[in-house]
Amino acid sequence: MERETEKSESIQKKYLFSGQDLRKLIVPLLIEQFLAIFVGLADSVMVASVGESAVSAVSLIDTIMVLLINMFTALATGGAIVAGQALGRRHEEDGCDAVEQTLLFSFAFSLLITALMYAGKWFILHVVFGRIEPDVMRNCDIYLMIVAASIPFLAVYNVGAAMFRAMGDSRTPMFMSLVMNGLNLIGNAILLYGLGWGVEGAAFPTTGSRMFAGVWMLILLCNPKKTLHVRKLLSIRVKWQVLGKVLHIGIPYGMENSMFQLGKILVMSLVSSFGTVSIAANAVANSVCAFAVLGGSSVGLALSAVVAQCVGANDFEQVRYYTKKLMRYSYLSILAVNIFILLILPLIIRVYNLSPETGQLARQVITYHAALAVIFWAPSFTLPNALRAANDVAFCMWVAIVSMWVFRIAFSYVLAMYLGLGLMGVWMAMTTDWIVRAVFFFFRYRGDKWERVKAA
Repeated sequence: MERETEKSESIQKKYLFSGQDLRKLIVPLLIEQFLAIFVGLADSVMVASVGESAVSAVSLIDTIMVLLINMFTALATGGAIVAGQALGRRHEEDGCDAVEQTLLFSFAFSLLITALMYAGKWFILHVVFGRIEPDVMRNCDIYLMIVAASIPFLAVYNVGAAMFRAMGDSRTPMFMSLVMNGLNLIGNAILLYGLGWGVEGAAFPTTGSRMFAGVWMLILLCNPKKTLHVRKLLSIRVKWQVLGKVLHIGIPYGMENSMFQLGKILVMSLVSSFGTVSIAANAVANSVCAFAVLGGSSVGLALSAVVAQCVGANDFEQVRYYTKKLMRYSYLSILAVNIFILLILPLIIRVYNLSPETGQLARQVITYHAALAVIFWAPSFTLPNALRAANDVAFCMWVAIVSMWVFRIAFSYVLAMYLGLGLMGVWMAMTTDWIVRAVFFFFRYRGDKWERVKAA
């Protein structure tokens, strides 16, 4: 018995991450993701006190901000994967190079984007948004001019959060997210409720909290006690070979994220043509279903960090071991949350105070989403994180983009408009996209071609 125990311990020691390590990585990610969604809902409720024009303005500008956040998240993910692979090889200096190059490029790119946002304000307000009411236009102008200043700080924060996760530390980004979102809510409460400000009462706290988080994250990244850190902030110079590796992953992933967000915007314009009932039911379903896959998205972030180190160690046996293990976590979390949502669904519908027709449609959509999510969401969205962390980003990008345009967007018009299925047709097209993605990613992972993809 003693010999068997020793054998079991020796087997366990060869793995890079213990069960406790995984829990310490995943649980803070769950909390951070929950905070982001919850605060987003609370923020929208607070802004609603100003009026419909303010809500519309914040919603319109946020569609652009989400697009930018996805781009910076993708760049940060590219850098974190390169840094994680370096840690797997036990080359910490290479990991620090990846941190510095990711930070340098993200900050420079964010300054360019910020300048374009200010210079292109007229184009955004009059061409991108089209014909909108004067009150909404005025609020969009105010909100955009204030919030755009937070873009560089947001870029720095995303780089830091990704690098801490690459080190297996997701508690630091979680704590910073808690502080950042807490400051945002407190600022909103003071300026909107206490002082009765308009849309600027929502814009200043958002910008201020992001600036605070960005500066704080930069200070932490410069701590030499951290495995991954910035060595000399003012002496960073471009290292094209390292930067090329970061962009090799970051650019395809950024294109995938950007196209995905664009697709959501196009589908939203289709839903808006179905009338108030469908718009309201879709809004409620989107809010609820964001929580439904919370566990899967959190596990996906953890999977990327874990697999990157295993790939760096050139140990694909561990890659498959942890992918299987974390995919199981993803399935179980999605199943548990969706069962809970279905059990309290009548209460959710009552809380939103929906009309009987809207409530019935929202119930149908949420139930349908739950049934498909427990089967297809994890292989469609969690699994490809393992492939990306192994440098197989081009395959993931092309599958995601083609599937989105053909099935999520084109099928939405076919099912919703030409077959008359309305909002249900849009959600059926979305889940068809999941199924197609899941099939391609599953069979790609079952093979071994992705194991031979080399970094740039």
